[in-house]
Amino acid sequence: MTDISELNGRGLVLIGCGRMGGALLDGWLKNGLRPGAVHVVDPNPRPDLSALGVAVNGALPPSPAVLVIAVKPQMMADVLPRLNVGADTLVISVAAGVTIAAYEAAFPGAAIVRTMPNTPAAIGQGITAIVGNARAGEGELALAGALMSAVGRTVRLQDEGQMDAVTALSGSGPAYVFHLIEAMAAAGEAEGLSPALALELARATVAGAGALAVAADEDPAKLRENVTSPGGTTAAGLAQLMDPETGLPPLMRRTIAAAAARGRELGK
Repeated sequence: MTDISELNGRGLVLIGCGRMGGALLDGWLKNGLRPGAVHVVDPNPRPDLSALGVAVNGALPPSPAVLVIAVKPQMMADVLPRLNVGADTLVISVAAGVTIAAYEAAFPGAAIVRTMPNTPAAIGQGITAIVGNARAGEGELALAGALMSAVGRTVRLQDEGQMDAVTALSGSGPAYVFHLIEAMAAAGEAEGLSPALALELARATVAGAGALAVAADEDPAKLRENVTSPGGTTAAGLAQLMDPETGLPPLMRRTIAAAAARGRELGK
């Protein structure tokens, strides 16, 4: 079962319909999932859900085809004991740090797929890593991939041990990029630009460079070299940014390592 419209019979339960859960729901509905097949549980549901025909905070089907858990990690201890699904329900997690073992303890015998999307999913430009437990076969992984592809690209991991690195890189990565925009704008201001102009230039530059990096499908080092004339302004700036001791490479290594370490702590 890889077509999400096939879920219309047994239904899909979505626990948590915040930014990420809401983005997923919007993508599923656009891709053919019948609103009446969706059951949302959320303490503060979007006001438009009932108007769309989605069941909100009502009785849940006893054996839905899929259960998607999209709540914050710190809420799991309270949420998981309240859920009960059959062995034929695919459980999909959208939460940082919560391990497959935690879900297996809550849902014995179920196929479980752990995912890590990122915030560009809100505009359909996310990327999601997925990995399943031993009960999750090709069909379950394909269905999970189809559901998560509603908000962007998907990649499969070889094992769950890679998830902390994924969380640190792509899950947390948008925040690093947003801070880069902040820093570039502030630097532009320091050189005499108005705050509004500096921010506009920084935003457009990061967005355009990112789009080019994806569209060109080339080594980013090659793209960097294409922009850098020997002895020019870009080379002067890169000399600071690429310094092996004080530049971006060692800083980014520390950043990713710190985020990955925190992910491992959350999983304990």
